[in-house]
Amino acid sequence: MNSEKLDRARIDGPDREGFPPGFTSILEADNDEFAMGLDLGIRRMSAGDTIEETHPQETTWVLMTGKAQLEFSGRTEEVERGSIFDDAPTCLNLGPRTHCVVTARTDCEWAVVRVDNDGELSSRLFRPEDLTPEYRGKGLVQDACLRNVRLIFDDTVFVGSNMVIGEVINYPGRWSSYPPHHHAQDEIYHYRFSETQGYGHAELGERVYRVNNGDTIRIPGGLDHSQVSAPGYAMYYLWVVRHQAENHYRGFEFTEDHRWLLSASAQGWTPKGGPR
Repeated sequence: MNSEKLDRARIDGPDREGFPPGFTSILEADNDEFAMGLDLGIRRMSAGDTIEETHPQETTWVLMTGKAQLEFSGRTEEVERGSIFDDAPTCLNLGPRTHCVVTARTDCEWAVVRVDNDGELSSRLFRPEDLTPEYRGKGLVQDACLRNVRLIFDDTVFVGSNMVIGEVINYPGRWSSYPPHHHAQDEIYHYRFSETQGYGHAELGERVYRVNNGDTIRIPGGLDHSQVSAPGYAMYYLWVVRHQAENHYRGFEFTEDHRWLLSASAQGWTPKGGPR
């Protein structure tokens, strides 16, 4: 594994005040050899602000908080999200060269992801009612890796996109992406915590990185990864996988050493006589 890539795996977020108004670029594919083919940035808008663009790339706008009006493909839609922890995601995916207007009804924050796409892709708005949460880890290893996985879209629901995108709510003190797993495609995680001083740890192979509010981790393809949040702090992360041209993301493989933990009959060690 390229050690220089791992040395630059974590991208530090802002201080506890959060991202500043306007657009903050986190990853730029054209200006960073380790950007993994994705652009990622955070857009903060004040009530009444309007953004109008026709971008050459496929673009996904994930609403983090706030109310907004979206105009795209001859449609006008109102969207709203109060909390990334308590509310399912609202996400607008725009095909390349699609004109859109975003108007903030209240202060808003968006995660904006872009990827090259030479195909024809119709735009699509994903609302909370379109998504089904998946509570992975229930009944395994004493519920130590129970989490809420929110897949927004992949090839099974949105053919033609060059990315897969979703969210995870990692409950306080528990693990996610667990047992550790890997896949051939590069991936990024962008983190938030229920309290701004919250933190967790991200494993990339044998390396462990402390992650704080607003940090981003880039995960090279093929590398085992898993996460844990500190007790008392819920951890949110937005995850994005870029499809490889001849190898679209179809899921992941668990690390062989830890596959035995996937059996509900294998709960792991507990103190004699039960928990104490």
